[in-house]
Amino acid sequence: MRRSTIRLVPGLLIAGLAACGSSDPSPSSGGRALIDLGTSTYLNTFQGGLYPGGVNSVPSVHDSVGRVRAALIIPRATNGTPNAGGKYVLLSIGMSNTSQEWCGVLPTPCNAWTLMGQAASDGAVNHGTMAIVNGAEGGEDAPKWDAPTDANYDRVATQVLAPMGLSEEQVQAVWLKEANIGPSVSLPSTNADAYALETSMGKIVRALKVRYPNLQIVFVSSRIYGGYATTGRNPEPYAYETGFAVKWLIQAQIDQMANGGTVVDMRAGNLDYNGVAPWIAWGPYLWADGTNPRSDGLTWSIGEFESDGVHPNTTGETKVADRLLAFFKSSVYASCWFLSGGNCP
Repeated sequence: MRRSTIRLVPGLLIAGLAACGSSDPSPSSGGRALIDLGTSTYLNTFQGGLYPGGVNSVPSVHDSVGRVRAALIIPRATNGTPNAGGKYVLLSIGMSNTSQEWCGVLPTPCNAWTLMGQAASDGAVNHGTMAIVNGAEGGEDAPKWDAPTDANYDRVATQVLAPMGLSEEQVQAVWLKEANIGPSVSLPSTNADAYALETSMGKIVRALKVRYPNLQIVFVSSRIYGGYATTGRNPEPYAYETGFAVKWLIQAQIDQMANGGTVVDMRAGNLDYNGVAPWIAWGPYLWADGTNPRSDGLTWSIGEFESDGVHPNTTGETKVADRLLAFFKSSVYASCWFLSGGNCP
């Protein structure tokens, strides 16, 4: 038996067909949240879960390395040498949504409801040796960050870090949230934009390691819901499918290191965390199927977006910032350096 399903594209609803069963896409978006999909599949092909095997927990070997990398995040002088009186930087990298959720449209002062705004007023957060910095910028999609010579990195160095008395050598943790503007090919096509995004993000994490030689950890998040989009910038199912790009990127590193450092996923490229790349893991997973609650209750309503249906408004930004702050305060890979008095094992 087959039934009609709906896939959202810019300004239109197009009926399609999908097989019945546990892998059926949601009618309103084209997919079910990765954290709930588990070992079931999207489009009868792509397994869910944030990590390999359809699970949402970090595999043991990758987990052990992540804990070690967290402990290596220490105060440094601007020349990069360890210095108890120095700083370490937690930096955001990405596009407009990333910037809005991390700090706001203007770099200073950050909006009170954003991650940086909330952290600034939270007494539990380390305000001594940690500096939280917004490097993300509106309109700067993935290809504009995928080479160490890209202008964005010079902008961050000279216009963001330097005025704060900080340097690239002090950047040791990054939150990366990216997409490609105007996607047009969805899964399961071999030319799908999700694959292109995975490739771009592989290049980005290598570029990050070049520009920030002391970078230890990159947390990656995919897009929020795109089903209300009134433009083609990043509607469904492309917003949902960015989650697979992140999943594949992280799995590529896990598989490569389990394969003795030999690249397994050629789309992602070399992600050896003992050389050309930082250690990579999921940050908060932010997608939910509109007003259909996922297992932890997260939803997205049209009232949480700006008029374009793509960018979150104040309410939407607050929702993401809440989850970011909770993540950094609770993650074993972050809490020990994010919180005041934290102690990495």
